Parts: sequence; structure tokens; C-alpha cells
Amino acid sequence: MAKSPETEHPVQAFGYAASDTSGILSPFKFSRRATGDNDVRFKVLYCGVCHSDLHMVKNEWGMSTYPLVPGHEIVGKVTEVGSKVEKFKVGDTVGVGCLVGSCRSCEDCDDDSENNCAKQIQTYAFPNVDGSITYGGYADSMVADQHFVLRWPENLPLDSGAPLLCAGITTYSPLRTHGLDKPGTKVGVVGLGGLGHVAVKMAKAFGAIVTVISTSESKKQEALEKLGADEFLVSSDADQMQAAMGTLHGIIDTVSALHSVVPLLGLLKANGKLIMVGAPEKPLELPVFPLIMGRKVLAGSNIGGLKETQEMLDFAALHNITADVEVIPVDYINTAMERLVKSDVRYRFVIDVANTLKTE
Repeated sequence: MAKSPETEHPVQAFGYAASDTSGILSPFKFSRRATGDNDVRFKVLYCGVCHSDLHMVKNEWGMSTYPLVPGHEIVGKVTEVGSKVEKFKVGDTVGVGCLVGSCRSCEDCDDDSENNCAKQIQTYAFPNVDGSITYGGYADSMVADQHFVLRWPENLPLDSGAPLLCAGITTYSPLRTHGLDKPGTKVGVVGLGGLGHVAVKMAKAFGAIVTVISTSESKKQEALEKLGADEFLVSSDADQMQAAMGTLHGIIDTVSALHSVVPLLGLLKANGKLIMVGAPEKPLELPVFPLIMGRKVLAGSNIGGLKETQEMLDFAALHNITADVEVIPVDYINTAMERLVKSDVRYRFVIDVANTLKTE
């Protein structure tokens, strides 16, 4: 007989979980494994609310397992370390992002690309090596193998830095991987939400000339004056789009809603790259001729390995890059999810776990 979430492991934990596809989150008692030789246990201080959390609590991607404790933008303070842990000590500030495990022996893992490992273990709603299901950071505590724990830079704020563990690496990695990190490179960013606003900041820090591409003028002033974008393009304006044809070396597309990529391909120079980091629920329509003409590339990108994620955090600290956040108490989470559906947040919710999660 399967053990209950509260008794399957020896260390008691408390958080918020969804129990079905309604996505409603409520207080939830469960348990974490004992601290192993290579494990780091920490008290959760803050946890970002990612758009993926919204998809997952409602099982919109068809891969959710209930009860589901979301959260993969987790920052906390170390309370215990295993006997073989050398990278961290009690009292350190640390982060855990989207991964808590991988096989550590395949070609991708050897290449510091644990995010591409076929046996990766994601931070929540994923089978762990012992057969139990992982629980994320909407909780009072967390435990993870030291390899998947990140050192938190001293000058990086905890609350507004937390979303970088997903949004930061999701945008930093494709800029680096696809050579869009050179000063003077012309980079487009589609969508100015949780991912998009961080993409603008990352690209600007690399020295790129950044064009924000949005469906309406409503975010133009914010994009140009607050986030520092160089240009603003309204994708529904045919004249603006025509004038910008063939001007960009690369585009980071952060939009999760279904949309046409053909007009975006038209904005690219020859050999330009359109990189998808948003995840629409339904397949995109893709005529091949816009790719053939100009030898253009349509690519996807999904977070990064642990080495690159640490590099990203250090880069963000050096350049004072954080997410624009609204800090919320944990009991506001269902309202926050409703607002997230409507894109009613500038630009990321972050849960103040330490000060608002009270064991019932």
C-alpha cells in the first residue's frame, strides 16, 4: 500500500498544493527525505510564481501529478548539510531552480547540460529516484543534492532575484548559445511579460540593440523608458512590421499564447535566428519557405545546465539585473494565479514564504 505524502519520508513539511485540475491551491502537509550525504536542506524564504506553475496546477500540458506543490524559483537559507557536502555550509543563502536531479553520466550531463538529460528530475511533479514525486518551493523547506543547489551572490536581492532561477536562465541561455550576446547585435524580444522583461535586461547588459515586439502600444513607454529597450514594434501594425523587415540578427520569442511566427521570421536578417522560449499549448503553423529564403533558423531553448545557471546569477549580480516583482503572501496565491491568467502583473509574483506560510 502506497504511503501518504505526509508519511512517505521522515522530515515533516508544509506548503500549498493543488489537488486536481481546478488548480486551486490549499494548505498541504507532506514530507521531505532525510538529509543524505550529498544533500543540502534549507528553509525557503522566497519562491517565484512562474507561468509554468499555472499550466502545471491545471494540467494544461498533460503531465501533472497530484497532489502538486509548485515552485521552481526557490531561494532560502541552509539549515543542514550532508557529510560529503563541500560547496555549502549552514547559514548560506542558496537557490534551487527547475532541476533537482539528472543521471550525471550521459553526454549531456558531462557537457554541463543537465537540462537536456533524458533522466532529469524536475523540481516538482516529477518521479524521483526513490519513486516518490518531487514537491516544489511553495513550501517551508527544501532538500536537494548539492550539485543542483546554486550559490546566491551577496549583492543579488532575494525576492526580485528569485525569478531569475527560471526566467533569468531561460532568456540568458539562448542569448549566449546563439551568439546574440555580442555588443551591437540587434535582438528582438517578443512579449513583455515575466520572461520578456528579463530578456530585455539580459540583452541590454550584453550590449545588444533591443527591439521589443508587442501586439499593442500599451507597453511602449515602459519598454523604452523603464526597461531600456531601444525600439518598440507593434506587431499588429503592418507598416511598422514592413519597415522593420530584415533588421534583426535574432529574436527571443517569450509568448505562450498561440501566435503566428511567419511575420517574426520576416524581421530577421539572412541567417537570423528565431528562438522560442514560450510554450503555446497547441502546435504552431510553420510554412517552410520563410525559413528557406534567407537561410533562417527556428530554434527552441529550455533553461540551462547548472554551471550556466550559476554563471547567469553571477552575471545578473554584476549588472544589477533583477525581475520586476510583486511580493505576495502565500494565501494570496489563488488570486495571483487568476491575475496571471489575465497578465495582470508587472511582471512576476514572488511569494514571501518565510513570513507568511504558517503551519496549520
